Amino acid sequence: MAEQLVFELATPDPPSFANFLAGGNGEALAAVKAMAAGQAAETGVVLWGAAGSGKSHLLHAAIGAAEARGATAALVAQPDLLLTQEPELLATNGIVAIDDIHLAGPVAQARLFTLFNHLRERGGHLLVATPIPLASLSLREDLRTRLGWGLVYELLPLADTDKPAALAAFARQRGFRLADEVIGYLLVHGRRDLPALLTTLAALDRHSLATKRLITVPLLREWLQREIGFDS
Repeated sequence: MAEQLVFELATPDPPSFANFLAGGNGEALAAVKAMAAGQAAETGVVLWGAAGSGKSHLLHAAIGAAEARGATAALVAQPDLLLTQEPELLATNGIVAIDDIHLAGPVAQARLFTLFNHLRERGGHLLVATPIPLASLSLREDLRTRLGWGLVYELLPLADTDKPAALAAFARQRGFRLADEVIGYLLVHGRRDLPALLTTLAALDRHSLATKRLITVPLLREWLQREIGFDS
């Protein structure tokens, strides 16, 4: 088997709903889209799942989509950052997204509880992510109960068998067709994690447009040879 390529060279596209490959997570994606559009009935949505399942991607995508329609939104990368922000002020946003809530200590949990209540009173929304199921989180029970009032989704990583169709769908969204042999080449030589594959495809698409050449295995091979001296 050929040596695995390293695809960190390409600059990834910003996380968005368009470049999130849902796989079996269609219901969760729809719920987060509704929240970003201000159409969700629930105050909170909890996303949990293993690393690489797309939790952080959806948090960033939701904030981006909300801001794109002119809504106020805030992304809190980790719960300890709540210690530097007043919940009442943070709750003036239409949507607040908080990553890694499993890391929240007692003070951060207290602020998160207050934030949830203020958002609920204002009709705002809270989107949180964690690698641990809600029932297993070390949270104060009143906070766990509040979060459980909303929707809770486990995000599942895309299975290897689903990746060819997912990559083809991603290409169609960007307006080009990806041949089976190109997909096969990427899956054989590339890293298996989907973010790296999508980053590579996005960079290859930009290269294809710049050179006015169709995306083929020879084009992909040439690009890799020029960028990292890969030879296969």
